[in-house]
Amino acid sequence: MPHYVYVAAQDDNKIGCFTMDADTGALTHRADVALPGGPSLLAISPDRRSLYAGHREQPEISSHRVDPDSGALTQTGSVTPEDAPAFLATDRTGRHLLASYYAGGRAAVHPIGADGELGGPPTEWLPTGDGAHAIQTDRSNRFAFVPHIARLSDNVLEPPKNLPGPNVIFQFRFDVDTGRLAPNDPPQVAMNGLLGPRHFCFHPSLDVVYFSDEQGSSVTAYNMDAEGRLSAFQTISTLPEGHTERNTCSQIQMTPAGDFLYVPNRGHNSIAGFAVDAQTGTLTAAGRVPTEAVPSAFSLDPQGKFVFAAGSATARLAAYAINTQSGQLTPLATYDAGQRPMWVLTTTLGE
Repeated sequence: MPHYVYVAAQDDNKIGCFTMDADTGALTHRADVALPGGPSLLAISPDRRSLYAGHREQPEISSHRVDPDSGALTQTGSVTPEDAPAFLATDRTGRHLLASYYAGGRAAVHPIGADGELGGPPTEWLPTGDGAHAIQTDRSNRFAFVPHIARLSDNVLEPPKNLPGPNVIFQFRFDVDTGRLAPNDPPQVAMNGLLGPRHFCFHPSLDVVYFSDEQGSSVTAYNMDAEGRLSAFQTISTLPEGHTERNTCSQIQMTPAGDFLYVPNRGHNSIAGFAVDAQTGTLTAAGRVPTEAVPSAFSLDPQGKFVFAAGSATARLAAYAINTQSGQLTPLATYDAGQRPMWVLTTTLGE
């Protein structure tokens, strides 16, 4: 089954397409897909036949058919929301595209057509708060979460701005039949300190959810109960002890087996790794590896063998092999990624 890596290069207005050798992790550049408006987000449907791109410079979400043999993209539709999206993810059925709107302070659901195309008005368009940074449904497809960071400016190349976000996680119930969101009870989870939850991922078998804390430079693990309510049980730093220079965390991903978790540090310019306890989901630090400057985006391959991290300040994509026993990362190679690579998506295509 062929493996592909897509990279959204915002300032080059393109999506780069690479094939990946499943044994070595080596990448081969295949094509660049021109996409105006500053593509900065990517998401793929559960059947891997449709890819969705969020445009930052000109607010838009475009849908694309994926050729299973070549990885080529053909645009099938688009919508033009009021604000640029900050995160995209389909629900578990692939019938709905969920989006968070960072500057607009909203959570939304966009209907997906029978062929994976976008085009209709949003099913849901809910105000939440400034800094809405991600949205996904859980494994049951019954609940959704929207983390909000603690301030609006997260550019580590500029001085911080005193523009606070609510520093909370919104909790929703999700109706797969209608695509509507309803506040859970309680509707929000407050943070224990200035953490700034940004992105999150679900454990593949435990009812545990992990959030990267942008301002806290940490990961917080939450238990999720049967009603989709979160309760924190651990916060662990992504930085080495004694580090005092400015840093913010970006994305977060877990290996498919649920044994290791990774979070990039922007400022320290590293990828922090954690071993995951199979019974409780508790994290233990598993080292850090230097990476390209300002790693805003990264992705694990579907096998959980390789990591690809993009430096938005260097226009380079760094590849690493995962030690399946320790979780430590070994550098493999770097590749040209285009100017300001803001999203990396790895996937398999075909049956």
